[in-house]
Amino acid sequence: MGVMQILWPIFFPLLGAIIAAIHIYARKYTGVAALEIVLMWQLAVGLGLSLLYGGIGHLFVPDQVAESIGWPVGSPFQREVGIWDMAMGIVGLLCLKFRGEFWIAMIAGAGLFCMGAGLGHVWELVVNGNTAPNNAGTVMYFDLLYPVFLVILLVACRNMYARTGNKTT
Repeated sequence: MGVMQILWPIFFPLLGAIIAAIHIYARKYTGVAALEIVLMWQLAVGLGLSLLYGGIGHLFVPDQVAESIGWPVGSPFQREVGIWDMAMGIVGLLCLKFRGEFWIAMIAGAGLFCMGAGLGHVWELVVNGNTAPNNAGTVMYFDLLYPVFLVILLVACRNMYARTGNKTT
Protein backbone atom coordinates (compact mmCIF):
# COMPACT_ATOMS: atom_id res chain seq x y z
CA MET A 1 0.00 0.00 0.00
CA GLY A 2 1.47 3.32 -1.08
CA VAL A 3 1.79 6.35 1.15
CA MET A 4 -0.73 8.32 -0.95
CA GLN A 5 -3.34 5.56 -0.56
CA ILE A 6 -2.96 5.85 3.20
CA LEU A 7 -2.77 9.65 3.42
CA TRP A 8 -5.14 11.01 0.74
CA PRO A 9 -8.29 10.72 2.90
CA ILE A 10 -6.73 12.88 5.62
CA PHE A 11 -5.03 15.37 3.29
CA PHE A 12 -8.07 17.61 2.85
CA PRO A 13 -9.09 17.68 6.54
CA LEU A 14 -5.49 18.59 7.42
CA LEU A 15 -5.48 21.28 4.74
CA GLY A 16 -8.77 22.60 6.14
CA ALA A 17 -7.23 22.72 9.63
CA ILE A 18 -4.20 24.64 8.35
CA ILE A 19 -6.38 27.15 6.48
CA ALA A 20 -8.59 27.55 9.57
CA ALA A 21 -5.56 28.16 11.79
CA ILE A 22 -4.27 30.85 9.42
CA HIS A 23 -7.74 32.45 9.23
CA ILE A 24 -8.14 32.42 13.03
CA TYR A 25 -4.66 33.85 13.55
CA ALA A 26 -5.09 36.57 10.90
CA ARG A 27 -8.44 37.71 12.27
CA LYS A 28 -7.53 37.14 15.94
CA TYR A 29 -10.68 35.06 16.47
CA THR A 30 -11.28 33.35 19.80
CA GLY A 31 -13.99 31.24 21.41
CA VAL A 32 -17.06 30.38 19.40
CA ALA A 33 -15.92 32.45 16.40
CA ALA A 34 -12.72 30.43 16.17
CA LEU A 35 -14.58 27.14 16.51
CA GLU A 36 -17.00 28.21 13.79
CA ILE A 37 -14.07 28.99 11.47
CA VAL A 38 -12.66 25.50 12.08
CA LEU A 39 -16.02 23.94 11.22
CA MET A 40 -16.48 26.13 8.13
CA TRP A 41 -13.10 25.13 6.68
CA GLN A 42 -13.65 21.48 7.55
CA LEU A 43 -16.95 21.54 5.67
CA ALA A 44 -15.53 23.40 2.67
CA VAL A 45 -12.08 21.85 2.36
CA GLY A 46 -12.04 18.77 4.59
CA LEU A 47 -15.32 17.47 3.23
CA GLY A 48 -16.05 19.55 0.11
CA LEU A 49 -12.70 19.28 -1.63
CA SER A 50 -12.24 15.65 -0.59
CA LEU A 51 -15.62 14.80 -2.15
CA LEU A 52 -14.70 16.70 -5.32
CA TYR A 53 -11.42 14.79 -5.46
CA GLY A 54 -13.23 11.49 -4.99
CA GLY A 55 -15.78 12.44 -7.63
CA ILE A 56 -13.04 13.21 -10.13
CA GLY A 57 -11.56 9.78 -9.51
CA HIS A 58 -14.87 7.94 -9.88
CA LEU A 59 -15.71 9.85 -13.08
CA PHE A 60 -12.36 10.10 -14.87
CA VAL A 61 -10.37 7.04 -13.76
CA PRO A 62 -13.18 4.70 -12.69
CA ASP A 63 -11.39 1.42 -13.39
CA GLN A 64 -8.36 2.47 -11.35
CA VAL A 65 -10.60 3.56 -8.47
CA ALA A 66 -12.63 0.34 -8.63
CA GLU A 67 -9.46 -1.76 -8.47
CA SER A 68 -8.17 0.25 -5.49
CA ILE A 69 -11.44 -0.51 -3.65
CA GLY A 70 -11.32 -4.18 -4.64
CA TRP A 71 -14.40 -3.99 -6.86
CA PRO A 72 -14.88 -5.12 -10.45
CA VAL A 73 -14.03 -2.60 -13.15
CA GLY A 74 -16.54 -1.29 -15.66
CA SER A 75 -19.48 -0.84 -13.31
CA PRO A 76 -21.85 2.09 -13.87
CA PHE A 77 -21.89 2.65 -10.07
CA GLN A 78 -18.74 4.69 -10.59
CA ARG A 79 -20.61 7.34 -12.57
CA GLU A 80 -23.36 7.60 -9.96
CA VAL A 81 -20.96 7.82 -7.03
CA GLY A 82 -18.80 10.29 -8.93
CA ILE A 83 -21.73 12.59 -9.64
CA TRP A 84 -22.89 12.37 -6.01
CA ASP A 85 -19.37 13.15 -4.76
CA MET A 86 -19.02 16.10 -7.12
CA ALA A 87 -22.45 17.49 -6.18
CA MET A 88 -21.84 17.21 -2.44
CA GLY A 89 -18.34 18.62 -2.88
CA ILE A 90 -19.84 21.74 -4.44
CA VAL A 91 -22.36 21.96 -1.59
CA GLY A 92 -19.43 21.69 0.82
CA LEU A 93 -17.72 24.63 -0.86
CA LEU A 94 -20.96 26.61 -0.56
CA CYS A 95 -20.52 26.32 3.22
CA LEU A 96 -18.04 29.19 2.83
CA LYS A 97 -20.98 31.42 1.90
CA PHE A 98 -24.00 29.90 3.66
CA ARG A 99 -24.27 29.11 7.36
CA GLY A 100 -26.79 27.88 9.90
CA GLU A 101 -29.20 25.22 8.73
CA PHE A 102 -27.20 24.83 5.50
CA TRP A 103 -24.31 23.42 7.53
CA ILE A 104 -26.63 21.00 9.29
CA ALA A 105 -27.94 19.80 5.92
CA MET A 106 -24.39 19.35 4.61
CA ILE A 107 -23.30 17.35 7.63
CA ALA A 108 -26.48 15.25 7.55
CA GLY A 109 -26.40 14.51 3.82
CA ALA A 110 -22.71 13.90 3.33
CA GLY A 111 -22.34 12.36 6.79
CA LEU A 112 -25.04 9.76 6.20
CA PHE A 113 -23.55 8.89 2.83
CA CYS A 114 -20.05 8.58 4.32
CA MET A 115 -21.29 6.47 7.23
CA GLY A 116 -23.18 4.20 4.82
CA ALA A 117 -20.09 3.88 2.64
CA GLY A 118 -17.97 3.17 5.72
CA LEU A 119 -20.34 0.43 6.85
CA GLY A 120 -20.21 -0.95 3.31
CA HIS A 121 -16.41 -1.07 3.59
CA VAL A 122 -16.68 -2.93 6.91
CA TRP A 123 -19.17 -5.37 5.34
CA GLU A 124 -16.83 -6.01 2.41
CA LEU A 125 -13.91 -6.54 4.79
CA VAL A 126 -15.72 -8.89 7.17
CA VAL A 127 -17.98 -10.81 4.80
CA ASN A 128 -15.88 -10.89 1.64
CA GLY A 129 -12.35 -10.46 3.03
CA ASN A 130 -11.81 -7.34 0.89
CA THR A 131 -8.56 -5.85 2.18
CA ALA A 132 -7.97 -3.55 -0.81
CA PRO A 133 -6.30 -0.28 0.27
CA ASN A 134 -9.33 1.90 -0.49
CA ASN A 135 -11.75 -0.52 1.13
CA ALA A 136 -10.15 -1.58 4.41
CA GLY A 137 -7.65 1.25 4.75
CA THR A 138 -7.78 4.87 5.82
CA VAL A 139 -10.86 5.54 3.65
CA MET A 140 -12.95 3.20 5.80
CA TYR A 141 -11.97 4.99 9.01
CA PHE A 142 -12.46 8.41 7.42
CA ASP A 143 -15.95 7.46 6.23
CA LEU A 144 -16.92 6.22 9.69
CA LEU A 145 -15.26 8.82 11.93
CA TYR A 146 -15.15 12.12 10.04
CA PRO A 147 -18.94 12.67 10.11
CA VAL A 148 -18.87 12.10 13.87
CA PHE A 149 -16.10 14.69 14.18
CA LEU A 150 -18.15 17.21 12.16
CA VAL A 151 -21.24 16.62 14.32
CA ILE A 152 -19.13 17.14 17.45
CA LEU A 153 -17.79 20.44 16.04
CA LEU A 154 -21.30 21.61 15.13
CA VAL A 155 -22.73 20.71 18.56
CA ALA A 156 -19.78 22.39 20.28
CA CYS A 157 -20.39 25.58 18.23
CA ARG A 158 -24.08 25.57 19.08
CA ASN A 159 -23.47 24.88 22.78
CA MET A 160 -20.79 27.55 23.04
CA TYR A 161 -23.09 30.03 21.33
CA ALA A 162 -25.91 29.19 23.73
CA ARG A 163 -23.58 29.79 26.71
CA THR A 164 -21.93 32.99 25.45
CA GLY A 165 -24.54 34.55 23.20
CA ASN A 166 -21.86 35.29 20.57
CA LYS A 167 -22.78 35.06 16.90
CA THR A 168 -22.27 31.66 15.32
CA THR A 169 -23.90 29.32 12.81
